[in-house]
Amino acid sequence: MKKIVSATLLLALSAFADCTYQSDSAKVTWKAFKTYEKIGVGGSFDRVVTQPKNASSIEALLVGSSVKIDTGSINSANPARDATLVNSFFKVQNIDSITAKIISVKDSKAITEITMNNITKTIPLNYTIQEGKIVAKGTIDLGDFTMLASLQSINKACFTLHAGKTWQDVEIGFEIPTKSDCK
Repeated sequence: MKKIVSATLLLALSAFADCTYQSDSAKVTWKAFKTYEKIGVGGSFDRVVTQPKNASSIEALLVGSSVKIDTGSINSANPARDATLVNSFFKVQNIDSITAKIISVKDSKAITEITMNNITKTIPLNYTIQEGKIVAKGTIDLGDFTMLASLQSINKACFTLHAGKTWQDVEIGFEIPTKSDCK
C-alpha cells in the first residue's frame, strides 16, 4: 500500500528551456490491490521531502532528483485505513521512510533507485508530460524489498475486506509540476 516513490521523481525529455521543479507541489502516489478481482486502492503521502532544482532541460531537472517519504503520512482519504496501513504494514517491519532517486532518463523512462526496508532496487518509471506536470508510474514487488511479513500482516488485518487476498505488486508514481516554459 505504499507507492513510494515511488517512487517518486521521474520523467525526462530533452527540451532546452528554463524549467523549475516545484517541490512544494510534488506528489508521490501508490495503488495497492485487494481481492482476487484485483481491486485497486490508492492514495498518496502527505510528507514528502524534496530539493528544489532549476535546470536547462527536463532530463537535467529529473536526473539526480530525490525524495524522502514519511510512511506515517500515508493518505488514502480514509483515516481508519491509513492507521491500519501504518500499524499493520509499515510498523511491522519498522519502515519509517522510503527514499527514491532518479539516476537516469531515457526513452520516456525515469530509472529510479528506491530504498525501502534497507534494500535498494532500480525501478523503471514510465513518464509523460501532461498539462504542465511530469507524471510517472511504475510497479514494485514487495517481495523484492523483503516486505512479505508486512504483506502477511496487512492481509491478516484486512482479511475479510480483501476477501483473503492482498497482492504483492504495488503501482507507484509521482507528479511534479513544472513552469509553463518547460517543453
